[in-house]
Amino acid sequence: MQFFDELETRSADAREAAQTAQLAALGIADLAAQPVLRKSELSDKQKAAPPFGGLHVGEVAHVFQSPGPIYEPGGVSHDWWRFGRFLHAAGVGRDDIVQNCFGYHLTPAGMMFENGARAVGARVLPAGTGQTELQVRAAKDIGCTAYAGTPDYLKVILEKADEMGEALAFTKACVSGGALFPQLRQAYADRGITCLQCYATADLGHIAYESPAMEGMLLDEGVIVEIVTPGTGDAVPEGDVGEVVVTALNPDYPLIRFATGDMSAFMPGLSPCGRTGKRIKGWMGRADQTTKIKGMFVRPEQVAELVRRHPEITRARVIATRDGDADGMTVRIEAPADANYDEAVRAILKLRGDIEIVPSGTLPVDGVLIEDARSYD
Repeated sequence: MQFFDELETRSADAREAAQTAQLAALGIADLAAQPVLRKSELSDKQKAAPPFGGLHVGEVAHVFQSPGPIYEPGGVSHDWWRFGRFLHAAGVGRDDIVQNCFGYHLTPAGMMFENGARAVGARVLPAGTGQTELQVRAAKDIGCTAYAGTPDYLKVILEKADEMGEALAFTKACVSGGALFPQLRQAYADRGITCLQCYATADLGHIAYESPAMEGMLLDEGVIVEIVTPGTGDAVPEGDVGEVVVTALNPDYPLIRFATGDMSAFMPGLSPCGRTGKRIKGWMGRADQTTKIKGMFVRPEQVAELVRRHPEITRARVIATRDGDADGMTVRIEAPADANYDEAVRAILKLRGDIEIVPSGTLPVDGVLIEDARSYD
């Protein structure tokens, strides 16, 4: 098997040493000591000092705008967003023509995938979104062999091609920006199209990707990923579900400990594909579980603070309930049976609620700190 580069098969020690050196070049000696940067904070920084909030920005060629608005810089140098690694894993190369159906207007996704396609030597049809009949006509006339776009839009193109009586030449699909359901992946496979997905954001670029082994998602070699308790910067035990926090080691636009708001978990062992990097399980929900109960917002960081202040607590979960027309709150706490946390809960959560002490190991290890179990039927 030919890999994208030698970074994919280096030892864990070599990878850690290289990333430590990259952090040092950015002036960071202790990553865990750095504060977590959230999207709302980045937005506030950008409003105060437009367009990039006073963060270091090197040589860039484009400025993009994502909803918020949030502004992101973009470069045109080789594999600036690091998507070439994903496209290579999906089998895209010099013999391919990529129909790039990610948007080119304001947001960076189209340019991200185009930059990655250039990194693997493929040609690109900058198709963008919409105008499905024209998409089919272009795919047929040009002979596009690979699709890049959201998981479901390829289905729209293929079904329109069926209506038009056109047979398209797609054999590969590189998707992101939406859920790739197993039945949709199988539908593409039934048409002879191998579909792999990656995990990326407009702020960070490429974060993780599927290889042909399709066992979890391999971390990109240009990022450091941490899994933390939602609302905090504290790492969860290996294998537990938590919020994905990413440090992008792009010297032109380094983002340090950027909180994605997404939940995932590290996977044990190595990928059967031969790549040696860490893997995550993929998207497992949203980390922002902030919930209004009895007119008051309860935030994940408050639940985490309850655990932090009391070392004997192994895990805690707030459950919002409904009793008639009134909200209720139950706080389940893994702790010694004779413990009493009435005052601590009131002090930290600013609400009264039922407290249930349960044995250690009772609560699921799913990263959920606040569960909304209310029904309004």
